[in-house]
This record gives sequence, C-alpha cells and structure tokens, in this order.
Amino acid sequence: MADENRLPRFAILIDADNTSPRIAAGLFEEVAKFGEASVRRIYGDFSSQRLKSWADILQKYAIDPYQQFAYTTGKNASDITLVIDAMDLLHSGRFDGFCLVSSDSDFTRLASRLREQGADVYGFGEQKTPESFRQACRRFIYTENLLSEAEVSAPEEGPSAKALWPPAKAHSRPDEGRRAAGGGGRLGWIGRGGAAPREHRLRLRSAHLWLSQAQRSGPTDRGVRHRPAGRQGPAGQDKTDATA
Repeated sequence: MADENRLPRFAILIDADNTSPRIAAGLFEEVAKFGEASVRRIYGDFSSQRLKSWADILQKYAIDPYQQFAYTTGKNASDITLVIDAMDLLHSGRFDGFCLVSSDSDFTRLASRLREQGADVYGFGEQKTPESFRQACRRFIYTENLLSEAEVSAPEEGPSAKALWPPAKAHSRPDEGRRAAGGGGRLGWIGRGGAAPREHRLRLRSAHLWLSQAQRSGPTDRGVRHRPAGRQGPAGQDKTDATA
C-alpha cells in the first residue's frame, strides 16, 4: 500500500555547462509537481571560474557535484560522465524516470534510450534547444518559464546583455529617414525626413520647371548663337540667310 501512494522517483541530472544556476529554484519546484527528486546530480568542471555560480548554491539545493576536469580543449568529458551515470541508474531499477537538464542536443540518444527501457524522461532546456532533443523527451519544459520576474530582470553574469544583443540604432527624430508621402525623387525629401507639405512640394516643382524652361530658351548651339535675327521659314531656316 505504501508503494502505491508514493510519488514517482526521478533522477535529476544537470549539465552545468549548458544550464544557468538561476533556474535551480524553479527546476525543483517543477519536478515536485510530478515526482520526487530522489537523486540530484550536476556535472562540470567546478574548478573553473565560469561555474562558480553553481558552486555557490549546491548546498542550498542538496545537489551532488560530479567534478570532471577538462583535460583536453574541445572535449566535453562531463557529457560522457552524465550518460554513464544515467545508464547505471537506469539498470538499478530504483527510478521511474529521469530529468535531463541541458540545452545540448548530444543527449538526444540518451533520452531515446531511457524511454525505450520504459522510463519517463522530462527535458529542461532553453528555447534554443534543438528539436531532436525536445522530441526525444516525454515532456520538455523551457527553462525561461522557470525564472521569477526578479530573476528575469536581473542581468546574467558574464558579458552584459548590451554587449551580446545590441539594440537597434534609434533615429534622433521619430520621422527621420521617412520619404515624403507622394513625393518622388529628390523633391520628395524635406531635410533629413518627415512628410513634406503639399504646398511646399508644388513650390519646389514650379521652381524646377521654370529653371528648365530658362535653360531651354538660352543659346545652346553655336550656329544658333551667331545666326542674325530674322523670320524663319517652314524648315526652320532663316529667310535672310537663304536670299543672301
């Protein structure tokens, strides 16, 4: 009877390299909704300064750290250790399911293998987590939803958000760079932007046409400039020149 009333037992396996420590409180609150966090383990190189934030809260949430030194650059030994432990815990037969906390798609095959053995797999990761890993889990929870309002507004440690995601450059004026409605070409721009009044556009257009007419009426050909004044014939020739 006692076994029928107990909550399902889950092993919580956290990939410290791909998980923010800010989700710790929300993570265990979410797990408590569907089971008991019987095992709480986290994997990473806690000798590095990058994981210091995790090291500061391990005791608070009773998480067992599994130290894995990075012996070779580019090789993630922590992932391999997590997979080995997951299979050992699976074959012990003491757990009903697993919670894999990571945004790394490398755990896709692990999630599939655990489910093949009849274990429930709950994934926890960021929204950028590849779909392959998300689909391999029975249920996937986005870690952004586990943050409280205070944690969301608080800046993440490391490079500032401004440096990672620079905001779009704002114009100094709300209407800067906007083409005047209905105005084509250069006449459609007033200063650095803004809608051009219709009366002002017409005044500019009239001045432009007047200047064009003045240019056309001026002497532009050498032969015309030296032609004596006189009445022109139908073919456009001067009658004075023809009679001469």
